[in-house]
Amino acid sequence: MEGPTARQHLLVARVARLATIDPRGKPHLVPVTFAVEGDTIYFAVDAKPKRTTDLQRLRNIAANPSVCVLADHYDEDWTRLWWVRVDGTARILEDAARAGHGLDLLAARYPQYQRARPQGAVVAISIDRISGWASAENPGC
Repeated sequence: MEGPTARQHLLVARVARLATIDPRGKPHLVPVTFAVEGDTIYFAVDAKPKRTTDLQRLRNIAANPSVCVLADHYDEDWTRLWWVRVDGTARILEDAARAGHGLDLLAARYPQYQRARPQGAVVAISIDRISGWASAENPGC
């Protein structure tokens, strides 16, 4: 699955996994909620409890901005399975207006963010490549 079909699947996914690489070359994987606009994916560090505010994912992005995002759908009916992978370049948004735009997109997608806007960092991922897979029996899922 490539192009428009992969993008459509990405747009309906409610959660994805963000993979970054730490300075020792080890992978780090975390779930993220996200919004997509054009060729950019946005996510924010929200208020859900975390052990620290010094997050590994942000340190990893600062050291190596190459990331991978994976969204998928599982169903007991395996004809409905699909996944979408995005390879991209991440940047932590320092500009308040750009970060605010990302937060607006997230709030439009998730009612929880309308009630409690994230106060942490906002990250934009430029999509370099998008690919995926869907069951041959139901490729449009």
